[in-house]
Amino acid sequence: MSGTCEPHHDASANALTAFMCIGITISYLPQHWRIISAKSSEGFSPWFLLLGSTSSASAMLNIIVVQWGLINCCQVLPFGSCVESIAGVLQLILVWVLFVLILVLYMVYYPPHLKYVELDVDLPNGLPPRHIKTPVKREGWKLSITLTWAVCVHIAVISFVTYMLLATNNPDEAYRTRQLRLWTMFLGVTSALLAAFQYIPQISHTWGIKLVGALSIPMMCIQTPGAVLMVLSIVLRPGTNWTTWISYAVAGVMQGVLLVMCIIFRGRQHALGLDDFGRPLAPPPSYPASQSIHIDAVPAVEDTARSSQRVLVDEAVGEDTPLLQTGAAKQNKGLFSWLKR
Repeated sequence: MSGTCEPHHDASANALTAFMCIGITISYLPQHWRIISAKSSEGFSPWFLLLGSTSSASAMLNIIVVQWGLINCCQVLPFGSCVESIAGVLQLILVWVLFVLILVLYMVYYPPHLKYVELDVDLPNGLPPRHIKTPVKREGWKLSITLTWAVCVHIAVISFVTYMLLATNNPDEAYRTRQLRLWTMFLGVTSALLAAFQYIPQISHTWGIKLVGALSIPMMCIQTPGAVLMVLSIVLRPGTNWTTWISYAVAGVMQGVLLVMCIIFRGRQHALGLDDFGRPLAPPPSYPASQSIHIDAVPAVEDTARSSQRVLVDEAVGEDTPLLQTGAAKQNKGLFSWLKR
């Protein structure tokens, strides 16, 4: 192996890859911070996160396979030469980790008022309605849990198949078997197709709600033009082909479409006096503590606004309100408690 594992120095390619790794990390941080600071992931399509996670996972394993010989050379190369030779692999691993982190934050900060079915029960004698949060999951929350498990199963399956093929084949590209070459093409084409369809559900979802939600416009402003550099940095790496970079080219175009939509909708929301989640920018009017508020009498802009108004009703009802939501509240404890639901 030491005879074929000779370090190759390409200053321009290495500088571009290092710049891309820093840029990729910086571009994702606004999205991560936006979800955490808003404590809400409303506005995301779970299908978008599923397709994005599976697409980036396939692209990551594709470059691992095509550069497996270089990865094996790290056994004999110095640390610096090893990092330089597999910089392209590290770059796509970083993309996968940062995108999957969005999925994790999406589940952790999924809006509580959208998780379970809520009912308003009318009471006699002019009392305000009784608001009840049931333990029945909403369809959107059930779908998000199911698709998150699908992401976990997908990465486990393709990682296992990749490991088995690499363990039974020569890592040298010239002597790879037909099965390994077909698997490489399958990963690349699958990644490209998933990336092509990735933004369709998110574009459709954003168009339907006419809101930006938790989507980060700064992230898209960085990543959309950055897709060109991303493709270029992969093309310059040795051993890669069109199946490795095509997914990022397609995703860059689709993300540009979503970016234009979000900019238009943000301007529309601010013109209407609403924030990115459809809530009024002006504070809601205050009511006397003794005044009864009927939830149906307050105009609701979005479900989030209705939820905040219902809190006032819960406080007005008093201690006789059934606490059916206790079981659901207990399930919210723990960072990854949604995996058990």
